Amino acid sequence: MMPSYSFLRQAAAGMLPALAAATLLGACQSNSRQPADLLVYNATIYTVDSAFSTAQAFAVKDGRFVAVGTAEEIKAKFQAKQEVDAKGQFIYPGFYDAHCHFYRYALGLRDADLVGTGSWREVVQKLQQQRQQYPQATWLTGRGWDQNDWSNKQFPTKDTLDALFPNIPVFIIRVDGHAALVNQKALDLAGVTARTPISGGTITKDANGRLTGLLVDNAVRLVAGKIPEPTAAEAETALLEAQKRCVAVGLTSLADAGLDKGNIDRMAAMQDAGKLKLRLYAMLAPTKENKDFYLKNGPVFKDRLTVCSFKVYADGALGSRGACLIHPYADRPREIGFLLSSVADFRNLAKELAASKFQMNTHAIGDSSNRLLLDIYGEALKGQKDRRWRIEHAQVVSKTDIPKFGQYGIVPSVQPTHATSDMYWAGERLGAERLKTAYAYNDLRKQYGQVALGSDFPVEDINPLFGFHSAVARQDAKNYPAGGFQMENALSREDALRGMTTWAAHAAFEDKQKGSIRPGMAADFVLLPIDLLKAPKETLRTAQVQQTWIAGERVFLLKN
Repeated sequence: MMPSYSFLRQAAAGMLPALAAATLLGACQSNSRQPADLLVYNATIYTVDSAFSTAQAFAVKDGRFVAVGTAEEIKAKFQAKQEVDAKGQFIYPGFYDAHCHFYRYALGLRDADLVGTGSWREVVQKLQQQRQQYPQATWLTGRGWDQNDWSNKQFPTKDTLDALFPNIPVFIIRVDGHAALVNQKALDLAGVTARTPISGGTITKDANGRLTGLLVDNAVRLVAGKIPEPTAAEAETALLEAQKRCVAVGLTSLADAGLDKGNIDRMAAMQDAGKLKLRLYAMLAPTKENKDFYLKNGPVFKDRLTVCSFKVYADGALGSRGACLIHPYADRPREIGFLLSSVADFRNLAKELAASKFQMNTHAIGDSSNRLLLDIYGEALKGQKDRRWRIEHAQVVSKTDIPKFGQYGIVPSVQPTHATSDMYWAGERLGAERLKTAYAYNDLRKQYGQVALGSDFPVEDINPLFGFHSAVARQDAKNYPAGGFQMENALSREDALRGMTTWAAHAAFEDKQKGSIRPGMAADFVLLPIDLLKAPKETLRTAQVQQTWIAGERVFLLKN
């Protein structure tokens, strides 16, 4: 039997107060939700906090994480202007390259790319192509060649360059940045002759005393200093292109090693203008001008810029035999490499910086330079174990010196892809026994408790996942060697992720601002389609970053 219309009207009337109450309650609940700028959910989030915990969602406000938890918790508590469904992907803190040369990389984008060339002939062909493409250029420059990759592993000479390019100066720098080949035109412009004095480097000559065009370490500067600086517009264009490439591989923070005040001021102005989104930890070159300004005015700690360290070169590179060794090179029994400054200079600078608020970050490759600088650090710091002074590379360190990283509180800042790039020929330089003390990343981690990971780009590729793979698998892009290179010094996946996030931030005194996904930290994060902690090691290098965010702003989105 159908109810009467009057009954329905009465029932509806009775329901109105309840409906009104429910609507009011919903409105109150909505109004009680806190405002946020961004809410990300439906993800596996590796927070890289102290417990290495995972979560499913987080909220961002004013460029910082404000809450991390389950999707239900975050959605119930926050009402965001923007919501992002991660669609089950994996989220990590923004990747931090703890040692690179961003400014140099940017300007080098206009050079001939000689990385991976398989012969001197191929190098020359690329230079000819570069000259045809840029006929108005006043210098012909290139970077990235490595004679160790050629069947004939001898260093080239300038003869071919003189014949092909007699009227334009040529300057091509080796992959490690510590050796360059130049032609006679470049030598003439720089005033370099067989009699030019040099300390901490080599102006190479043949058996007849004639210049070969090969310059090593400090000698490189004699010619490099004559290459014209880019205009402000050229530099900005290059920096923006370099940034585009960095965020595409998940980089949100960079430690740029060895800058002048002018370089820093240029990038800081671009940050202030909202053009340069990347966060920078700038290591200063220890020039008189830099020291006069920064030691007087003190460190700089801004949201996206940190300047609190000086980058020092103790020696050169292993590939060009400029690394300073305790015992001679296995393949050159009369050579031990060399220091790039005097012991007194290193000791005086350490004393000066110990009296300041700045870190001392020293490039040290050979076991002799590592021993010297570790001892100088210990003398200067006098037991101060949280000054976070750093050894950059720490490439060959004797067993007796490794404990000094823990003893003196010295941060090991290393580049895992150096091990997998050098492993083909490092044994020839060092010999089998000494090779065992090289690229000892896990041994260094045990001493200090942390290890900061970088790439040293453009010496190596900018992609941080290459470094992650090298750190955990100790293999190169070919997954060589089977079983890994000196696996006793591989890092765990957890430690490798820490090394390129929170430990890198620690090495820069930034660990209270970034490096992990937790409330109060900068909202820098990366989305990847794979689980770096569990995925087969063969897939680690090929994973493509899907999105990169800096301060809650998406700066990269992969276009499918």
